[in-house]
Amino acid sequence: MKIKKYPQSCLMIEANNKKILVDAGSLKYQDKFLNEWKNVDIILITHKHGDHIKSDVLKDFNIPIYSTQEVQNTYPEIKINIIKENDTLDFENVKIEVVKAIHGYNPLLKNGGKVFENVGYIVDDGEHRIYITSDTICFDNDYKADVVALPVTAHGLTMSSFEAALFAKELGAKLVLPIHMDNEKYPTDMEYMKKNFEKFDINYKLLNIEEEIEI
Repeated sequence: MKIKKYPQSCLMIEANNKKILVDAGSLKYQDKFLNEWKNVDIILITHKHGDHIKSDVLKDFNIPIYSTQEVQNTYPEIKINIIKENDTLDFENVKIEVVKAIHGYNPLLKNGGKVFENVGYIVDDGEHRIYITSDTICFDNDYKADVVALPVTAHGLTMSSFEAALFAKELGAKLVLPIHMDNEKYPTDMEYMKKNFEKFDINYKLLNIEEEIEI
């Protein structure tokens, strides 16, 4: 399995000859991404916020896009294949589990920004399971994954690194990929993250934009 990072929460996962693009958003988008983005097999979107979906680009793609009814309602120009929590998508030798996510709230989300439908995805290629949590606060679950990509920015909207470390431990994750950290308006406290991840013995890797790893 290969994982490539793009800005904010966007990841490309290559597994068993399938390319899966998750949360192809507008934040720090660059035109040079287009050739790679339009040559994937499927696209998964977690929720409606613009840093997770770049509608003016995706609307022209002839690629299956999966997301919630709320995303479809927000972006009627895009053809969305509607999914919901507990669904499973099978793509030959890759299974995608649609899982729970709870987007946090603060008053900046008034006037249309509040998220009512939010999902995460667990991509399973038979050897590895990578869990992309979406923007979520901590919640009780019985999910298992050896790799987890999760936000640690807090601000009431997502987990802080303290909850993220405990969340990852519960999953049995051997590797944590912190994401959702490319917006300078809402910086992550990197020292606090380092402190918490070391305290809970979390193996993590900070990926640069367009950096790729193989697991």
